[in-house]
Amino acid sequence: MPTFGLSAEWLLSDGKPYVDGLVLSHPEQVERLGRVCPEAVPAAVLAGDPCFDRMLAARPYRERFRRALGVRRGQKLVVLNSTWNPEGLFGSGGQDVLPGLLPRLAAELPADDYRLAAVLHPNIWYGHGPGQIRAWLDRARRAGLALIDPVHAWRQALIAADLVLGDFGAVSYYAAALGTPVLLAADGAGVLDGEAPLAEFVRRAPRLDPHGPLLPQVERGIAAHRPDPGPAGFVTSEPGRSAELLRRHFYALMDLPEPPGPASLEPLPLPPYAPGRTTAPLYVRTRVEGTDVVVERSAEHPPGAAGDAHLAVHEETRRPGDLDVADVITRDGPADDPRLGGPGAWAGEVLGLHPHCTTAAYVTGPHACFVRGRGHGAYRLAAEPGADADPAAYASALHAWLAGGGMVPAHGLVLRMHTAGGPHPFRVTPVA
Repeated sequence: MPTFGLSAEWLLSDGKPYVDGLVLSHPEQVERLGRVCPEAVPAAVLAGDPCFDRMLAARPYRERFRRALGVRRGQKLVVLNSTWNPEGLFGSGGQDVLPGLLPRLAAELPADDYRLAAVLHPNIWYGHGPGQIRAWLDRARRAGLALIDPVHAWRQALIAADLVLGDFGAVSYYAAALGTPVLLAADGAGVLDGEAPLAEFVRRAPRLDPHGPLLPQVERGIAAHRPDPGPAGFVTSEPGRSAELLRRHFYALMDLPEPPGPASLEPLPLPPYAPGRTTAPLYVRTRVEGTDVVVERSAEHPPGAAGDAHLAVHEETRRPGDLDVADVITRDGPADDPRLGGPGAWAGEVLGLHPHCTTAAYVTGPHACFVRGRGHGAYRLAAEPGADADPAAYASALHAWLAGGGMVPAHGLVLRMHTAGGPHPFRVTPVA
């Protein structure tokens, strides 16, 4: 099988290399080049991997990247990725499983414990078009999936990830080289050069069964992970030196002296803030114990979850009929949006339009919301120091607490919501 990018069909013209420099990142690639296309070896240049060097330099900013993606304290970020091969996770062949896998992940993984993001190869976007990609993944996006910019933000997403679900593409290999847990759902059997380090990684990497229960596999993939030194060792033989080596080669080609000072790479930028936003209905289970409320929300009925149940629906749901059966209706946006008349007016209108609804919650910021309960009055909910959860989950916690007979005193009180691996206390203040 021809080696992608290293075989004669890619490198030779009339039997000679048509490039002045073929940049490779590791001596293993030079050795493999000598086996498959020895005529191109004189053009080979060992210069490290600038892509990986940029990721290594950006690792200290992992928490910033996580906040940019809306990953809250206690949440795990699961990144799905697919290469553009027909046998990839998002391919056109018989192994194409990603479109069906994404909605199941959103349904089976608790919404407050996990954040989902997808990195699709740029050629997938180019081949199908952005509109088609977003249409295919609309259901998962409404359940909270973030689609990552495939050119400018995929490296930051890898650095931020707690787990990568992928295939035999370079992104999975980079993730493993960073020490991130990887589960493969498509192995590219028959596609890879069997002697390449990537093929060895694919043979050894743990698998995801896309047809089995997903939550236990995700939990096990994170908990059982032990970093494999192999990928990091083969990504580059010159970590941190690619800028220096590339500049030296480029100026030698131009027969010019190098500029003074150290060579450097452009640092990875901080992506725009993209908080999680779920407009699909959420099925909520709650357990109230005094002023402690355990909350589990999922895009489908949580399997085996215990406690009282209610349905929370975003006002921008794709199915308006869901609003007629919702117990909690939510919305998010600026408190001074003139189109809605303010949180109080909006909540009163919602309760009037939907008689089944007992709680209307207007999320005004990343840590606060306004809530009006039918027969319970109006309240402002605000996270206490150290808490970091979706304010709409606070609203569900308050809904359950009030339904259980709780009474908010005039001076307010603090409830402790338990989700995303820990407690998230929030203050409830009555609004006149």
